[in-house]
Amino acid sequence: QVQLVESGGGLVQAGGSLRLSCAFSGRTFSLNTMGWFRQAPGKEREFVAAISCSGSSTRYSGSVKGRFTISRDNTKNTIYLQMNSLKTEDTAVYYCAAKSSCIGLGYSAFEYDYWGQGTQVTVSS
Repeated sequence: QVQLVESGGGLVQAGGSLRLSCAFSGRTFSLNTMGWFRQAPGKEREFVAAISCSGSSTRYSGSVKGRFTISRDNTKNTIYLQMNSLKTEDTAVYYCAAKSSCIGLGYSAFEYDYWGQGTQVTVSS
């Protein structure tokens, strides 16, 4: 049974940084494309970033490109999201997701098979 557990969320001032982590278990981690999504109150879940099985390729939404960095450590079965220069509009619940394939860096939530419970990120002005 696949489990994803996010951590690292919290309250931060605009311009600050946070690093999210997502621990993966229950399957061979390196066979999963991984992604981060977020959902703000009253809005649909949106793609943030994705990383290939090997970690050699990444993809970002336009709203976070240049500020956020996704990475993975296949020896620790963990992915990370380093978030810098945070803005109030980054406030959301952030979800880790796993796709049971190494083909493509999906940006659609429908492509992902497993989800974490989410971690709240709040950016104050």
